Amino acid sequence: MPTKNIAPVIVVAPDSFKGSLSAQQVGDAIAAGLRRVWPKADVRVRPLADGGEGTLDALLANGGKRMKLHVRNAAGGPCEAQSGLLPDQTAIIETAEIVGITDAAGMAIPIEARSTLGLGDAIRTHLDQDARRILIALGGSSTNDGGAGLLNALGIRLLDADGKSLPPSPNAFERLAQIDASGLDTRLKGCSLMAMTDVDNPLCGKHGASAVFGPQKGASPKQVEKLDHALSHFADLLENALGKRVRDMPGAGAAGGLGFALHALGATFRPGAEVVAAEAALDEALQGADWMITGEGRSDAQTLHGKTPFVACEHARRLGVPASLLSGGIDVSALPQLNQYFSGCFSPTPGPMTLQTAIAEAGTLLADGAEQLARLFDAARSRDSRP
Repeated sequence: MPTKNIAPVIVVAPDSFKGSLSAQQVGDAIAAGLRRVWPKADVRVRPLADGGEGTLDALLANGGKRMKLHVRNAAGGPCEAQSGLLPDQTAIIETAEIVGITDAAGMAIPIEARSTLGLGDAIRTHLDQDARRILIALGGSSTNDGGAGLLNALGIRLLDADGKSLPPSPNAFERLAQIDASGLDTRLKGCSLMAMTDVDNPLCGKHGASAVFGPQKGASPKQVEKLDHALSHFADLLENALGKRVRDMPGAGAAGGLGFALHALGATFRPGAEVVAAEAALDEALQGADWMITGEGRSDAQTLHGKTPFVACEHARRLGVPASLLSGGIDVSALPQLNQYFSGCFSPTPGPMTLQTAIAEAGTLLADGAEQLARLFDAARSRDSRP
């Protein structure tokens, strides 16, 4: 930390607190608490996300505009979803906005009937607007269709043995006999697609989309087996139609196999938190910083497996900046692992309280917690500056 009486430079780079505050709101609350102690501090707020819910908000926090799209949800019904456009005309599509697991209408039908048609609708809309680069955040999907819906909306046809069109959902794959890719939107050749995910699962098998993520979306063990077989059959025909094999590529199993379809379209894959960190110019913000505070709704051992705070911490460590956690909750059993990377792990809750209360008062709790952290560090640097 800087010597006493010198205003510090602090980078605040949090994820959102799901169901409570966006990453920007979390950052602003922490910044407000810090400025109670250091009114002249240079606090640089950089909202982050990992490719799941909240990615759109994080990417738009530093510029860009929000757009409303009319697309189809996982059940095929009409819905209104938000997307974004950055100043360089890069479009942002968040899967959770369109076929999210929190969408009651989409979740109301069986998993084998859901599809990603809406994601294809969104891509086509941005192609209509001459997008040349599209970022797709894959986290939080309710679907398990291998991206068949997305591909269908972009012109690929699924046909039965009589050449009749089939709906792009797993419950129709057993009748699938042929895939016609001749109508695939040619504008995709001039557009760069980037998928954001930290999932490296293949499409099928014991580590595939159905086995690993299907149960989270409501699939029973029997359904998981049928879904895996259905996706394998779909993959056989799609790969034959396109002349490429991509089912085993890292990330093919992301978002119920949506990653498979994006691989088939030639998309590049990058960890979501790294993409957002780059777009937010996190490294630039860390230049000359004395301290970084990051956090998420709850930190545990999984935080160290590519989650937003860990990615932010790694960036800070490379530049010699200490990083502390201020998360809604901290798994005390994970402190030995977390302490190997973070300079202190803290929760803003001062005592026992219900989750509902913590969510309702999250902004105040974060500001108060940040203030106490600042006072602690202020005391430490005062001691260190004594002759």
